[in-house]
Amino acid sequence: MTYCVGLMVDEGMVLLSDTRTNAGLDNIATYKKMFVFEDPGKRVIVILTAGSLSTTQTVIAKLTEAIDDPEATQETSFMLAPSLLQSVEIIGSMLSETTVEINEKLTRMNQSAAASFIVAGQRVGGDPRLFLVYPEGNFIEATHDTPFLQIGEHKYGKPILDRVIQRSTSLDDARKAALLSMDSTLRSNLSVGMPLDLAVIKNGACKVNQYQRIDAGDPEFTKLSDAWSNALRDSFAAIST
Repeated sequence: MTYCVGLMVDEGMVLLSDTRTNAGLDNIATYKKMFVFEDPGKRVIVILTAGSLSTTQTVIAKLTEAIDDPEATQETSFMLAPSLLQSVEIIGSMLSETTVEINEKLTRMNQSAAASFIVAGQRVGGDPRLFLVYPEGNFIEATHDTPFLQIGEHKYGKPILDRVIQRSTSLDDARKAALLSMDSTLRSNLSVGMPLDLAVIKNGACKVNQYQRIDAGDPEFTKLSDAWSNALRDSFAAIST
């Protein structure tokens, strides 16, 4: 399994994913779940993936092939589509078609081909947008009321986001909240694991302003995790019943 989260605040967007793939207790591997596509200053789209690795890798490969096609058009390449909404429609259609194709093969082995995406991006002259794309290809969009989206093992990392994240939250605090959301998930679910991929997109930049691979033992992440644990213990001890 995996955990991916995307946060959208007034200052920009934060995307975070783990890299663990778990096909059983004795078959754990590391695979990238964050894919960055950008024409700096003009358009940036980041895709986070969760679910069947066969499905997600096939979809990303087909989408990349469509981008590289010399005869690519606005209808075939999500990097040429005139709006982010149309880009997501292209991605959703590819996910749906690929899921159906792979599902026909996997059902004979009682395996699922289901996968879901978080798609975040901005094009020049447009607003930043954040979407969750379902296996069927349909999608929902983050709003002012719900400024974050999650896929994979989301339940452990959701409480802090519910309590902290608003559209007015600073980009630095959104980054911190995403990391603490991941830290809570790492502590409670063995199917989510390091290293992590982090991307920060500032509103209007139309490029990834910060990309970071966070490995196990990373000093900043360890310090943040320890501080959060200590703060929780102190708050718990201070509450009277």
